Amino acid sequence: MKIVSAALLAYLAINGISTTCAQTLTVVPNHILIDETAAIQATGLKPDEHVIIQAELVDGDARTWKSEAEFVADHEGTIDVTKQAPVKGSYRECSAMGLVWSMKPEAKEAHIYRPPHALESQTIRFALVRDGTAVSSAQLEQMTMRPGVRQIHVEGLLHGVLFVPDAPGKHPGILVVGGSEGGMPMRRAAWLASHGYPALALAYFHSEGLPDMLQNIPLEYFGRALNWMAQRPEIDGEHLAVVGTSRGGELALQLGSMYSVIKAVVAFVPANVRYPACCGRMMGAAWTWNGEPLEYAMPGLNRSMSRDLMKGAIHVEVTSGPILLISGQEDGIWPSSEMTNAVADRLRLAHFAYPVERLDYPHAGHRAGMPEIVPAWHGGLTHPLTGARENLGGTPEGNAASSLDAAPKVLEFLQRSLPQAQ
Repeated sequence: MKIVSAALLAYLAINGISTTCAQTLTVVPNHILIDETAAIQATGLKPDEHVIIQAELVDGDARTWKSEAEFVADHEGTIDVTKQAPVKGSYRECSAMGLVWSMKPEAKEAHIYRPPHALESQTIRFALVRDGTAVSSAQLEQMTMRPGVRQIHVEGLLHGVLFVPDAPGKHPGILVVGGSEGGMPMRRAAWLASHGYPALALAYFHSEGLPDMLQNIPLEYFGRALNWMAQRPEIDGEHLAVVGTSRGGELALQLGSMYSVIKAVVAFVPANVRYPACCGRMMGAAWTWNGEPLEYAMPGLNRSMSRDLMKGAIHVEVTSGPILLISGQEDGIWPSSEMTNAVADRLRLAHFAYPVERLDYPHAGHRAGMPEIVPAWHGGLTHPLTGARENLGGTPEGNAASSLDAAPKVLEFLQRSLPQAQ
Protein backbone atom coordinates (compact mmCIF):
# COMPACT_ATOMS: atom_id res chain seq x y z
CA MET A 1 0.00 0.00 0.00
CA LYS A 2 1.47 3.34 -1.02
CA ILE A 3 1.22 5.98 1.67
CA VAL A 4 2.36 9.58 1.87
CA SER A 5 5.43 9.80 4.09
CA ALA A 6 5.71 11.94 7.19
CA ALA A 7 8.59 13.82 5.51
CA LEU A 8 6.37 14.78 2.58
CA LEU A 9 3.62 15.94 4.91
CA ALA A 10 6.15 18.07 6.78
CA TYR A 11 7.37 19.51 3.49
CA LEU A 12 3.82 20.41 2.52
CA ALA A 13 3.16 22.05 5.86
CA ILE A 14 6.43 24.02 5.74
CA ASN A 15 5.58 25.29 2.29
CA GLY A 16 2.09 26.29 3.33
CA ILE A 17 0.25 23.80 1.16
CA SER A 18 -1.88 22.31 3.95
CA THR A 19 -2.94 25.71 5.28
CA THR A 20 -3.53 27.49 1.99
CA CYS A 21 -5.56 24.72 0.34
CA ALA A 22 -9.30 24.74 0.78
CA GLN A 23 -9.26 21.08 1.72
CA THR A 24 -8.86 20.31 5.42
CA LEU A 25 -8.53 17.06 7.35
CA THR A 26 -9.40 17.15 11.05
CA VAL A 27 -9.48 14.67 13.94
CA VAL A 28 -11.64 15.72 16.91
CA PRO A 29 -10.70 15.23 19.66
CA ASN A 30 -7.07 14.57 18.83
CA HIS A 31 -6.12 13.25 22.29
CA ILE A 32 -8.19 10.29 23.45
CA LEU A 33 -7.99 7.23 25.66
CA ILE A 34 -7.20 3.95 23.90
CA ASP A 35 -10.85 2.80 24.04
CA GLU A 36 -12.38 6.06 22.84
CA THR A 37 -13.38 7.17 19.34
CA ALA A 38 -12.64 10.35 17.42
CA ALA A 39 -14.35 12.04 14.48
CA ILE A 40 -12.23 12.11 11.30
CA GLN A 41 -13.56 14.66 8.80
CA ALA A 42 -12.48 16.13 5.48
CA THR A 43 -13.94 19.40 4.18
CA GLY A 44 -13.53 21.69 1.20
CA LEU A 45 -13.96 18.95 -1.38
CA LYS A 46 -16.10 18.95 -4.51
CA PRO A 47 -19.51 17.29 -4.22
CA ASP A 48 -19.23 13.56 -5.02
CA GLU A 49 -15.45 13.79 -5.25
CA HIS A 50 -13.50 10.59 -4.58
CA VAL A 51 -10.54 11.02 -2.22
CA ILE A 52 -8.35 8.75 -0.09
CA ILE A 53 -7.62 9.00 3.61
CA GLN A 54 -4.50 7.22 4.78
CA ALA A 55 -3.36 6.32 8.29
CA GLU A 56 -0.01 5.24 9.72
CA LEU A 57 1.46 4.39 13.10
CA VAL A 58 4.67 2.87 14.44
CA ASP A 59 4.06 0.25 17.13
CA GLY A 60 6.07 -0.77 20.19
CA ASP A 61 8.28 -3.06 18.09
CA ALA A 62 9.10 -0.15 15.75
CA ARG A 63 6.95 -1.77 13.03
CA THR A 64 4.98 0.48 10.71
CA TRP A 65 1.27 -0.21 10.30
CA LYS A 66 -0.82 1.38 7.54
CA SER A 67 -4.34 1.62 6.20
CA GLU A 68 -6.20 3.60 3.59
CA ALA A 69 -9.76 3.96 2.39
CA GLU A 70 -11.50 5.77 -0.46
CA PHE A 71 -14.49 7.95 0.35
CA VAL A 72 -16.99 9.97 -1.68
CA ALA A 73 -17.71 13.51 -0.54
CA ASP A 74 -21.35 14.45 0.10
CA HIS A 75 -23.22 17.27 -1.65
CA GLU A 76 -21.48 19.79 0.62
CA GLY A 77 -18.02 18.47 -0.20
CA THR A 78 -17.58 16.86 3.21
CA ILE A 79 -16.53 13.42 4.42
CA ASP A 80 -17.40 12.29 7.94
CA VAL A 81 -15.86 8.90 8.69
CA THR A 82 -18.18 8.42 11.68
CA LYS A 83 -21.18 8.45 9.32
CA GLN A 84 -19.84 7.23 5.99
CA ALA A 85 -18.57 3.86 4.84
CA PRO A 86 -15.67 3.82 2.37
CA VAL A 87 -16.30 2.63 -1.16
CA LYS A 88 -13.10 0.57 -1.00
CA GLY A 89 -9.94 0.19 0.99
CA SER A 90 -8.72 -1.45 4.20
CA TYR A 91 -12.25 -1.79 5.56
CA ARG A 92 -15.76 -1.52 4.12
CA GLU A 93 -18.34 -0.90 6.85
CA CYS A 94 -19.11 2.43 8.51
CA SER A 95 -16.75 2.65 11.49
CA ALA A 96 -15.48 5.79 13.15
CA MET A 97 -12.12 4.14 13.92
CA GLY A 98 -11.99 1.82 10.92
CA LEU A 99 -8.79 3.42 9.68
CA VAL A 100 -7.16 2.43 13.00
CA TRP A 101 -8.34 -1.13 13.60
CA SER A 102 -7.97 -2.12 9.92
CA MET A 103 -4.25 -1.31 9.76
CA LYS A 104 -1.85 -3.99 8.61
CA PRO A 105 1.91 -4.20 9.09
CA GLU A 106 4.30 -3.08 6.38
CA ALA A 107 6.91 -5.69 7.35
CA LYS A 108 6.17 -9.36 6.65
CA GLU A 109 7.86 -10.44 9.87
CA ALA A 110 5.34 -8.51 11.98
CA HIS A 111 2.62 -10.90 13.18
CA ILE A 112 0.68 -8.82 15.69
CA TYR A 113 0.41 -5.21 16.82
CA ARG A 114 2.62 -4.45 19.83
CA PRO A 115 1.65 -1.57 22.12
CA PRO A 116 4.09 1.18 23.08
CA HIS A 117 6.52 0.41 25.86
CA ALA A 118 6.15 1.76 29.41
CA LEU A 119 2.45 2.61 28.91
CA GLU A 120 3.35 5.44 26.57
CA SER A 121 0.85 6.99 24.19
CA GLN A 122 1.01 6.42 20.44
CA THR A 123 0.51 8.81 17.54
CA ILE A 124 -1.49 7.99 14.43
CA ARG A 125 -0.90 10.18 11.39
CA PHE A 126 -3.59 10.76 8.78
CA ALA A 127 -3.30 12.19 5.28
CA LEU A 128 -5.99 13.41 2.87
CA VAL A 129 -4.97 12.52 -0.67
CA ARG A 130 -6.48 14.03 -3.86
CA ASP A 131 -5.33 12.76 -7.21
CA GLY A 132 -2.25 11.20 -5.63
CA THR A 133 -1.25 14.35 -3.76
CA ALA A 134 -1.49 14.95 -0.02
CA VAL A 135 -3.38 18.17 0.56
CA SER A 136 -3.91 18.06 4.32
CA SER A 137 -2.82 16.08 7.36
CA ALA A 138 -3.85 15.49 10.94
CA GLN A 139 -2.82 13.30 13.83
CA LEU A 140 -4.36 11.52 16.78
CA GLU A 141 -2.74 10.66 20.09
CA GLN A 142 -4.07 7.53 21.79
CA MET A 143 -3.31 7.44 25.51
CA THR A 144 -2.89 4.23 27.47
CA MET A 145 -4.04 6.02 30.62
CA ARG A 146 -5.37 9.43 31.54
CA PRO A 147 -3.05 12.13 32.88
CA GLY A 148 -3.01 12.11 36.65
CA VAL A 149 -3.27 8.34 37.11
CA ARG A 150 -0.62 7.34 39.66
CA GLN A 151 1.39 4.12 39.79
CA ILE A 152 2.35 2.54 43.11
CA HIS A 153 4.80 -0.35 42.77
CA VAL A 154 4.14 -3.23 45.14
CA GLU A 155 7.04 -5.47 46.19
CA GLY A 156 7.69 -8.08 48.83
CA LEU A 157 4.87 -10.52 49.56
CA LEU A 158 3.00 -9.23 46.50
CA HIS A 159 4.28 -8.36 43.04
CA GLY A 160 2.33 -5.77 41.13
CA VAL A 161 1.49 -2.18 40.34
CA LEU A 162 -1.49 -0.33 41.78
CA PHE A 163 -2.96 2.24 39.41
CA VAL A 164 -4.81 5.02 41.24
CA PRO A 165 -7.19 7.44 39.48
CA ASP A 166 -6.84 11.17 39.89
CA ALA A 167 -9.87 11.57 42.13
CA PRO A 168 -10.18 12.12 45.88
CA GLY A 169 -11.79 9.67 48.29
CA LYS A 170 -12.29 5.92 48.28
CA HIS A 171 -13.38 4.05 45.16
CA PRO A 172 -14.29 0.44 44.34
CA GLY A 173 -11.09 -1.50 43.69
CA ILE A 174 -10.31 -4.05 41.01
CA LEU A 175 -7.82 -6.91 41.09
CA VAL A 176 -6.50 -7.51 37.55
CA VAL A 177 -4.91 -10.85 36.63
CA GLY A 178 -3.37 -11.88 33.32
CA GLY A 179 -3.15 -15.13 31.41
CA SER A 180 -0.55 -17.67 30.35
CA GLU A 181 1.89 -14.97 29.21
CA GLY A 182 2.59 -14.16 32.86
CA GLY A 183 3.91 -10.87 34.14
CA MET A 184 1.80 -7.88 35.14
CA PRO A 185 -1.37 -6.97 33.19
CA MET A 186 -0.58 -3.28 33.42
CA ARG A 187 -2.47 -2.03 30.36
CA ARG A 188 -5.79 -3.44 31.57
CA ALA A 189 -5.26 -1.98 35.05
CA ALA A 190 -4.26 1.40 33.60
CA TRP A 191 -7.44 1.41 31.51
CA LEU A 192 -9.63 0.71 34.54
CA ALA A 193 -7.88 3.38 36.61
CA SER A 194 -8.44 5.83 33.77
CA HIS A 195 -12.15 5.21 34.26
CA GLY A 196 -12.08 5.80 38.00
CA TYR A 197 -11.18 2.43 39.57
CA PRO A 198 -8.04 1.82 41.61
CA ALA A 199 -6.72 -1.32 39.91
CA LEU A 200 -3.96 -3.66 41.04
CA ALA A 201 -2.11 -5.33 38.15
CA LEU A 202 -0.93 -8.44 39.98
CA ALA A 203 1.78 -10.77 38.68
CA TYR A 204 1.62 -14.37 39.86
CA PHE A 205 4.24 -16.06 37.67
CA HIS A 206 6.92 -15.21 35.09
CA SER A 207 8.01 -12.15 37.02
CA GLU A 208 10.97 -11.50 39.31
CA GLY A 209 10.62 -13.39 42.57
CA LEU A 210 7.79 -15.59 41.28
CA PRO A 211 7.54 -19.03 39.63
CA ASP A 212 8.62 -19.21 36.01
CA MET A 213 5.54 -21.10 34.86
CA LEU A 214 1.85 -21.31 35.67
CA GLN A 215 2.15 -24.33 37.94
CA ASN A 216 1.16 -24.92 41.56
CA ILE A 217 0.21 -21.28 42.12
CA PRO A 218 -1.19 -20.90 45.67
CA LEU A 219 -4.58 -19.21 45.59
CA GLU A 220 -3.90 -17.80 49.06
CA TYR A 221 -1.59 -15.34 47.27
CA PHE A 222 -4.62 -13.65 45.71
CA GLY A 223 -6.42 -13.53 49.03
CA ARG A 224 -3.42 -11.69 50.42
CA ALA A 225 -3.70 -9.22 47.52
CA LEU A 226 -7.40 -8.65 48.20
CA ASN A 227 -6.69 -8.01 51.88
CA TRP A 228 -3.93 -5.57 50.96
CA MET A 229 -6.27 -3.71 48.60
CA ALA A 230 -8.98 -3.45 51.25
CA GLN A 231 -6.51 -1.63 53.53
CA ARG A 232 -5.51 0.98 50.97
CA PRO A 233 -6.78 4.53 51.63
CA GLU A 234 -7.79 4.90 47.95
CA ILE A 235 -9.96 1.77 47.91
CA ASP A 236 -13.41 1.02 49.28
CA GLY A 237 -12.75 -2.45 50.68
CA GLU A 238 -16.46 -3.30 50.70
CA HIS A 239 -16.60 -3.13 46.91
CA LEU A 240 -13.90 -5.19 45.23
CA ALA A 241 -13.96 -6.90 41.84
CA VAL A 242 -11.66 -9.16 39.85
CA VAL A 243 -10.97 -8.89 36.11
CA GLY A 244 -9.04 -11.56 34.23
CA THR A 245 -8.30 -12.68 30.68
CA SER A 246 -7.82 -16.21 29.30
CA ARG A 247 -6.16 -18.25 32.08
CA GLY A 248 -6.72 -15.09 34.10
CA GLY A 249 -10.42 -15.35 33.21
CA GLU A 250 -10.42 -18.89 34.56
CA LEU A 251 -8.63 -17.55 37.64
CA ALA A 252 -11.12 -14.68 38.05
CA LEU A 253 -14.02 -17.14 38.14
CA GLN A 254 -12.13 -19.37 40.58
CA LEU A 255 -11.34 -16.47 42.92
CA GLY A 256 -14.91 -15.23 42.77
CA SER A 257 -16.06 -18.65 43.94
CA MET A 258 -13.64 -18.64 46.90
CA TYR A 259 -13.44 -15.11 48.26
CA SER A 260 -16.72 -13.53 49.36
CA VAL A 261 -15.05 -10.12 49.48
CA ILE A 262 -15.18 -10.15 45.66
CA LYS A 263 -18.47 -8.51 44.69
CA ALA A 264 -18.16 -8.65 40.89
CA VAL A 265 -16.30 -10.78 38.32
CA VAL A 266 -15.38 -9.91 34.74
CA ALA A 267 -13.94 -12.85 32.81
CA PHE A 268 -12.57 -12.31 29.29
CA VAL A 269 -12.42 -15.54 27.21
CA PRO A 270 -12.34 -17.79 30.30
CA ALA A 271 -12.60 -21.52 30.85
CA ASN A 272 -15.45 -22.94 32.90
CA VAL A 273 -13.12 -25.51 34.47
CA ARG A 274 -9.65 -25.47 35.95
CA TYR A 275 -7.07 -26.33 33.31
CA PRO A 276 -3.73 -27.98 34.14
CA ALA A 277 -0.37 -26.25 34.46
CA CYS A 278 0.74 -24.18 31.53
CA CYS A 279 2.28 -24.42 29.06
CA GLY A 280 3.72 -26.78 26.50
CA ARG A 281 4.08 -30.32 27.81
CA MET A 282 3.72 -29.33 31.44
CA MET A 283 1.23 -31.34 33.43
CA GLY A 284 -0.07 -31.22 36.96
CA ALA A 285 -2.12 -28.60 38.72
CA ALA A 286 -2.08 -24.92 37.91
CA TRP A 287 -3.53 -23.94 41.30
CA THR A 288 -3.17 -25.08 44.90
CA TRP A 289 -5.21 -24.48 48.08
CA ASN A 290 -3.95 -25.17 51.58
CA GLY A 291 -0.86 -26.67 49.99
CA GLU A 292 -2.83 -29.22 47.99
CA PRO A 293 -3.20 -29.20 44.17
CA LEU A 294 -6.72 -28.49 42.91
CA GLU A 295 -8.15 -31.02 40.49
CA TYR A 296 -8.36 -30.03 36.84
CA ALA A 297 -9.89 -31.07 33.53
CA MET A 298 -7.71 -32.09 30.61
CA PRO A 299 -7.38 -29.82 27.55
CA GLY A 300 -9.24 -31.06 24.50
CA LEU A 301 -11.44 -33.24 26.66
CA ASN A 302 -14.51 -34.66 24.98
CA ARG A 303 -17.31 -32.61 26.48
CA SER A 304 -19.36 -35.75 27.13
CA MET A 305 -16.80 -37.03 29.66
CA SER A 306 -18.65 -35.38 32.51
CA ARG A 307 -16.81 -37.10 35.38
CA ASP A 308 -13.45 -35.52 34.55
CA LEU A 309 -15.11 -32.19 33.82
CA MET A 310 -16.91 -32.19 37.15
CA LYS A 311 -13.76 -32.70 39.22
CA GLY A 312 -12.20 -29.68 37.56
CA ALA A 313 -15.36 -27.55 37.64
CA ILE A 314 -15.28 -24.03 39.03
CA HIS A 315 -18.16 -23.56 41.48
CA VAL A 316 -19.24 -20.20 40.10
CA GLU A 317 -22.65 -20.52 41.73
CA VAL A 318 -21.22 -19.53 45.14
CA THR A 319 -19.84 -16.22 43.86
CA SER A 320 -20.97 -13.23 45.95
CA GLY A 321 -21.85 -10.85 43.15
CA PRO A 322 -22.67 -10.33 39.46
CA ILE A 323 -20.64 -12.03 36.73
CA LEU A 324 -19.82 -10.75 33.23
CA LEU A 325 -18.58 -13.30 30.68
CA ILE A 326 -16.94 -12.30 27.37
CA SER A 327 -16.13 -14.80 24.62
CA GLY A 328 -15.40 -15.19 20.92
CA GLN A 329 -17.18 -17.73 18.74
CA GLU A 330 -14.00 -18.22 16.67
CA ASP A 331 -11.57 -18.49 19.57
CA GLY A 332 -8.53 -20.39 18.32
CA ILE A 333 -6.95 -21.01 21.74
CA TRP A 334 -9.83 -22.76 23.48
CA PRO A 335 -13.64 -22.87 23.06
CA SER A 336 -14.41 -19.78 25.15
CA SER A 337 -17.87 -19.41 23.61
CA GLU A 338 -18.84 -22.95 24.61
CA MET A 339 -17.30 -22.54 28.03
CA THR A 340 -18.97 -19.21 28.88
CA ASN A 341 -22.25 -20.80 27.83
CA ALA A 342 -21.52 -23.65 30.25
CA VAL A 343 -20.89 -21.13 33.04
CA ALA A 344 -24.17 -19.35 32.29
CA ASP A 345 -26.04 -22.67 32.22
CA ARG A 346 -24.57 -23.71 35.56
CA LEU A 347 -25.56 -20.40 37.13
CA ARG A 348 -29.07 -20.63 35.73
CA LEU A 349 -29.58 -24.18 37.02
CA ALA A 350 -28.32 -23.11 40.44
CA HIS A 351 -30.78 -20.16 40.50
CA PHE A 352 -27.84 -17.82 40.99
CA ALA A 353 -28.93 -14.80 43.03
CA TYR A 354 -27.00 -12.15 41.10
CA PRO A 355 -27.13 -10.82 37.53
CA VAL A 356 -25.21 -12.74 34.88
CA GLU A 357 -24.28 -11.13 31.57
CA ARG A 358 -22.69 -12.89 28.61
CA LEU A 359 -21.17 -11.12 25.61
CA ASP A 360 -20.51 -13.76 22.96
CA TYR A 361 -19.15 -12.34 19.70
CA PRO A 362 -19.35 -13.90 16.24
CA HIS A 363 -16.14 -13.77 14.18
CA ALA A 364 -14.13 -12.81 17.29
CA GLY A 365 -11.23 -14.90 18.57
CA HIS A 366 -9.18 -15.05 21.75
CA ARG A 367 -8.89 -11.24 21.76
CA ALA A 368 -12.66 -10.84 22.03
CA GLY A 369 -13.73 -7.71 23.87
CA MET A 370 -10.22 -6.32 24.34
CA PRO A 371 -10.89 -2.71 25.45
CA GLU A 372 -8.48 -1.07 23.01
CA ILE A 373 -9.00 0.35 19.53
CA VAL A 374 -5.78 -0.76 17.88
CA PRO A 375 -4.85 -2.74 14.75
CA ALA A 376 -6.86 -5.97 14.97
CA TRP A 377 -5.07 -7.99 12.30
CA HIS A 378 -2.75 -10.76 13.41
CA GLY A 379 -0.96 -13.61 11.74
CA GLY A 380 0.47 -16.84 13.08
CA LEU A 381 1.97 -16.35 16.54
CA THR A 382 4.21 -18.12 18.99
CA HIS A 383 3.52 -18.37 22.71
CA PRO A 384 5.82 -15.88 24.51
CA LEU A 385 7.02 -18.49 27.04
CA THR A 386 7.02 -21.81 25.21
CA GLY A 387 7.52 -20.78 21.59
CA ALA A 388 4.58 -23.01 20.57
CA ARG A 389 2.58 -21.94 17.54
CA GLU A 390 -0.76 -20.29 18.33
CA ASN A 391 -3.86 -19.29 16.41
CA LEU A 392 -5.84 -16.65 18.27
CA GLY A 393 -8.72 -16.94 15.83
CA GLY A 394 -11.31 -14.45 14.67
CA THR A 395 -11.24 -11.88 11.88
CA PRO A 396 -9.99 -8.30 12.19
CA GLU A 397 -13.55 -7.08 11.64
CA GLY A 398 -14.94 -9.47 14.25
CA ASN A 399 -12.28 -8.72 16.83
CA ALA A 400 -12.63 -4.96 16.32
CA ALA A 401 -16.43 -5.11 16.54
CA SER A 402 -16.19 -7.02 19.83
CA SER A 403 -13.80 -4.44 21.30
CA LEU A 404 -15.96 -1.50 20.27
CA ASP A 405 -19.04 -3.14 21.77
CA ALA A 406 -17.57 -4.66 24.93
CA ALA A 407 -15.49 -1.81 26.36
CA PRO A 408 -18.43 0.45 27.33
CA LYS A 409 -20.46 -2.55 28.48
CA VAL A 410 -17.70 -3.66 30.85
CA LEU A 411 -17.61 -0.18 32.38
CA GLU A 412 -21.41 -0.10 32.67
CA PHE A 413 -21.36 -3.51 34.35
CA LEU A 414 -18.78 -2.37 36.89
CA GLN A 415 -20.71 0.82 37.58
CA ARG A 416 -23.88 -1.17 38.29
CA SER A 417 -22.12 -3.85 40.31
CA LEU A 418 -19.77 -1.68 42.37
CA PRO A 419 -21.60 1.36 43.73
CA GLN A 420 -19.42 4.21 44.88
CA ALA A 421 -18.97 4.65 48.62
CA GLN A 422 -21.11 7.39 50.14
